Amino acid sequence: MRSLEQVRKNIPLLLFAILLLILILCPFGMIFAKAVTINDRLDFSLAWQTVVDQSNLTTIFNSLILGISVVALSTLIAAPLAYLTTRTQLARHRWLDIVLLIPFMTPPYIASMGWILFMQKRGLFQQLFPFTGSFSERFFSFFGLVLVMSLHVFPFLLTILKNALLNISTSLEESGAVFGGTFGYRLRRILLPLLTGNYAIGALLVFVKTLSEYGTPATLGRRINFYVLTTDIHRYATTAPVSFGKAASLSSVLVIICLGMWLLQNYVTTKRSYRLVGGKGVRRNFKPLRGGQLVSGWAYTILILLVSIGVPYFSVIATSLIKLRGYGLAAGNFTFQHYIDLFNENPKGRQALGNSLFLAIAAASIAAILGTLLVVVLRQSTLKSKKVVEAVGLLPEMMPGIVLVLGIMLFWNRIYKLVPLYNTMGIMVLAYVVLFLPYSIQYVTSSFSQINDSLLQAGRTFGGNPGYVFTRITLPLIFKGVITGWIMTFIISFRELVTASLIAPPNTLVISTFIVREFEQGSVSVGMAMAVICVLFSTATLIPLNILINKDDANQ
Repeated sequence: MRSLEQVRKNIPLLLFAILLLILILCPFGMIFAKAVTINDRLDFSLAWQTVVDQSNLTTIFNSLILGISVVALSTLIAAPLAYLTTRTQLARHRWLDIVLLIPFMTPPYIASMGWILFMQKRGLFQQLFPFTGSFSERFFSFFGLVLVMSLHVFPFLLTILKNALLNISTSLEESGAVFGGTFGYRLRRILLPLLTGNYAIGALLVFVKTLSEYGTPATLGRRINFYVLTTDIHRYATTAPVSFGKAASLSSVLVIICLGMWLLQNYVTTKRSYRLVGGKGVRRNFKPLRGGQLVSGWAYTILILLVSIGVPYFSVIATSLIKLRGYGLAAGNFTFQHYIDLFNENPKGRQALGNSLFLAIAAASIAAILGTLLVVVLRQSTLKSKKVVEAVGLLPEMMPGIVLVLGIMLFWNRIYKLVPLYNTMGIMVLAYVVLFLPYSIQYVTSSFSQINDSLLQAGRTFGGNPGYVFTRITLPLIFKGVITGWIMTFIISFRELVTASLIAPPNTLVISTFIVREFEQGSVSVGMAMAVICVLFSTATLIPLNILINKDDANQ
């Protein structure tokens, strides 16, 4: 009887395991299967020929050198900012914490387009500074690509380094100073060793994010003929002659590289992690900056804000308001007509906006429900295998999105006769749910970790059935996590590019593909008007989230 009861209790976990197998593991398996099969026969020849092809070897090398370069430049940007905003009086300006996250919240393809408009021939930079001649056009190089991508991902590294620095007591540095250690010596022998484990995690996130990024290489990289794995995977999967086998082979290479980086990061973190937070707490003192030091600190911070936020946003907003591009930033050459045309004269623009809203709401709602139920089931299960189910649910966050989307294409196309979902809006909703399910799982899990089991036991003790305990006790306590996951999924789904560009049904546009299409076809001002609406909509969606978090913090 006891074993029968345990089986019945764990049926929901089994159902979720089957669901995640279909949604996540089967598409991943299709990637590797497609790479090593030809006409349903095991054949490694195509995969080998694809990988050793000289152009593809160049693509793999480009991806690796780009990832390493972005990690290096992101470190140079984030490390000084992390120190300034945790160890000096700049830490008192809490608004910097929010502003420095804006580059990450900006869709990378929009930031890339902003830089292109600013630095191109007869672009905004040359109009503002005509005496510089063609200097701005040097931006279109490998360094320009690295700069744009670094300005998007450095908040990842900044956040991790800041949290690590906040856990390192200033008494450790003061001890070094007492024994005669200079600032440089304390930095090398105290701070940097203590930060190594956290830095490895941040560097890995930046590296994988860079290798997974499609928008910036597709817009800026294509202009300088610098192709990477994501752009070639997309090309093989969408451009005639289509070769899903070659796309799958390069996707397998990308997955192997990411897995190798995960193993390396785990090794470094294991070897170089330190327990810094104890019962005595962490004492923090701000290093006073005076005179030139203070000016230099603020100058560096403002410079980063200008290049990461000011340049792309100025370019996008200015271009969306320019009446005739030939006259540029001339007085009287500004209009709101492009915004009006988006809704009155451009049915494709209205369709794109409506499609994006539908997809974002549907994906966020389904992901929130699935993520919440999965966490509840995992908490109630007594099986050791629940950790495996949880890991599968979080897998999409650890792997490049384009790989999983390609796997979804291959898998659901293969079973089209059984489930005719492929080539419909439904496949886009499913892809968004799979890609962003980890957000709901993580946020709900975080809320669950703060609930004392005695509250749930009290509900059951007083006769509450599982449904009553969940709706009246559990759900109100985890509601913040559910809503936070919903909002984050909504924002990212609303502006998603690679999924829409790969599996959108024919003649179906969303905001991201509409912006890219208008940009490439020369209707730049209309495209940038849509980009501004996209950014404003995303920002407005974040306001309720901030209010919810601040209200919750105030009540604690």
